[in-house]
Amino acid sequence: MSDKRRNPHRSGPPPLNSIRLEELALAYVARFATTQAKLRDYLQRKLRERGWDGEGDAPVEDLVTRYAEKGYVDDASWARMKAGSLLRSGYGARRVGEALGQAGVAEDLRDDTRPGPAEQRRAALVLARRRRFGPFAVQAVDDIKLRDKQIAAMLRAGHPLDIARRIVESEDADALEEWCESEFGD
Repeated sequence: MSDKRRNPHRSGPPPLNSIRLEELALAYVARFATTQAKLRDYLQRKLRERGWDGEGDAPVEDLVTRYAEKGYVDDASWARMKAGSLLRSGYGARRVGEALGQAGVAEDLRDDTRPGPAEQRRAALVLARRRRFGPFAVQAVDDIKLRDKQIAAMLRAGHPLDIARRIVESEDADALEEWCESEFGD
């Protein structure tokens, strides 16, 4: 056991001042791609944990605004990156929108990153392949209850009912591939 022991008179790290708050903010944006809301939440949490030792109120909003103006925090880029990642993982448009909303992305930016019909079909196909739904199953699925469970799983992943049904009820993986790549999806 080490002889280095915590000072019993010291209760934790010292309260934050404007310099230390800026250092925390800079370290956070350097380490993580983030949104303005997530940066704001992080700084407010640190202030709750450690307290404020500066003059007046902590300049959280000023820091967030300045970092957004400098491009250290870019909600639009983050939303595009996150939406693309979720779609490639097989999540649907509804789940993408929910994730962006939880991260504090503004409604207009969520609308700008909303996937088109072809992207939605491709994402659903990714999920079906990964989970072995529909024509990707190891063996043919004739059980109605199992099909319903597969459709429900696709709905929970954020896919529309018509796309989920089409994929789960299909027997031809090649036809699904063509359907996903078609412009109109008919």
